Amino acid sequence: MTSTPRNIVLVGLMGAGKTSVGKRLARRLGLPFVDADDEIVKAAGCSIAEIFKKFGEPAFREGERRVIARVLDGGPLVLATGGGAFMDPETRDTIADSGISVWLDADLETLYQRTRRRNVRPLLQNEDPKGTLERLMAQRNPVYATADITVPTANERPDATVERIVQALEAVQ
Repeated sequence: MTSTPRNIVLVGLMGAGKTSVGKRLARRLGLPFVDADDEIVKAAGCSIAEIFKKFGEPAFREGERRVIARVLDGGPLVLATGGGAFMDPETRDTIADSGISVWLDADLETLYQRTRRRNVRPLLQNEDPKGTLERLMAQRNPVYATADITVPTANERPDATVERIVQALEAVQ
């Protein structure tokens, strides 16, 4: 498979590997790669942490919804979404209308190890980031499970995850 007629949208919690896997997947499929968080930062002219601090999470989610819709309209491409993007029903509908959603599913310990390396996650800026991840998993995993494809990502090289996504895409197209 060298190209796909639809957008491929990676969803999952922070630390699941959406960006690292997404870049490799895009290269493998011969498609552009877009990171929704990067596009939001460009559109807002400030960091995600600053958006959360200045305007709050609801304003961030509204901007995220608009950016994702705009990006997907320019596809086909591989899009890595922020961890909370798929929680928004309107964003899920936009993704369903214009692409194939792929949930990168990772266990708590993997997510914690990956996210603690960098201190840029606004939702984890608290006394118990691992507990926060655990609560987010409980809230979000049932919604992520509605994605078109689920690919476990724990303890696996990104290239191996890419191959599993490609195989799953071939099975659904």
